Amino acid sequence: MLRERLKDALAQAEQQGNSEELAVLRLIRTAIKDRDAAAHVRGRDAIDDAEIHDMLRTMLRQRDESIGAYEQSGRIELVEQEQLEQRVIRRFLPPQMSEDEIEAAVRATIAACCAKGLKDLGRTVDALKSAYGPEMDLGCASSAAKRLLRNCQPG
Repeated sequence: MLRERLKDALAQAEQQGNSEELAVLRLIRTAIKDRDAAAHVRGRDAIDDAEIHDMLRTMLRQRDESIGAYEQSGRIELVEQEQLEQRVIRRFLPPQMSEDEIEAAVRATIAACCAKGLKDLGRTVDALKSAYGPEMDLGCASSAAKRLLRNCQPG
C-alpha cells in the first residue's frame, strides 16, 4: 500500500515537473531499496510498511537535527529545503499522536500489562508498538514509559 502511494506520488511529481519533490521521493525510494536489499540478505523478500514508517520517522529526525544546525549557522535557505523535505516525507506517515495522547496510552498500557517497574519496559514498549503502530512516536513513548515505570513502587 505504502509503496503504491510512493509510486503514484513519483509519477505525479514527474508529470508536474516538480523537481524538488521528485528528488525527495527518489531519496525515499532509494532508501527503501537499500533496506529491501539488506532484508534479502537476511532471507526476507522486502521490508514491510511498518519498517518503512520507521525509516521515514528516522529521516524526519535527521532533518530536525539538520534544521537546528542550519538555524544556528544562519543558513535559512537550507532550513527551508529541509522543511520542504519534511513535508514530503510526512505525507507518507499516518497522523502522529500528541504527547498527551502518548502519555495516556502509555499509562493505559502499563496498567493493562500489569507492569511494575523498569524490568517491564520492553514488554510495555512491545505492547505499545503492537497497539498503536506507526501513529505513535515510539521514542517519545519509550521515554514516557521509562519515566512512569521508574516511579512505580514494587509490589
